[in-house]
Amino acid sequence: MNFSTLKPAEGSVKTRKRIGRGAGSGLGGTSTRGHKGAKSRSGYKKKIGFEGGQMPIQRRLPKFGFKNINRIEYRPINVSTLQELAEAKNLTAITKADLMDAGLAQKNDLIKILGDGALSLKLEVTANAFSKKAEEIITAAGGSCVKL
Repeated sequence: MNFSTLKPAEGSVKTRKRIGRGAGSGLGGTSTRGHKGAKSRSGYKKKIGFEGGQMPIQRRLPKFGFKNINRIEYRPINVSTLQELAEAKNLTAITKADLMDAGLAQKNDLIKILGDGALSLKLEVTANAFSKKAEEIITAAGGSCVKL
């Protein structure tokens, strides 16, 4: 046995169909594309969402909803989370940098402190916004709220 005698297994290699090579080949004329219509033409590409002429679903369904362009998205952080963070790292002041280090916020996030949980430490919290309840909890514990 050597390389010159190697050949593929019987029936594993099929010759490709050579379409559009004249009537004598049996695959000339319409070249397996049927008669007329967009799909028989060269360069045919179906449009996204095309459903064969039927009214497409994105036109059958009504428009709905509203996107407020003035909406401000905040990263919500609860008072209980501040308590855990301050205890874990022995902090008296919590800034955006501390929250980023803890993986609670990203660089471009606006932070809002929410009032879920309790606070026993005196903390100076710096954030973009505070809920009324959060402000009450922080000031009741002897801390302060600094808005950016």
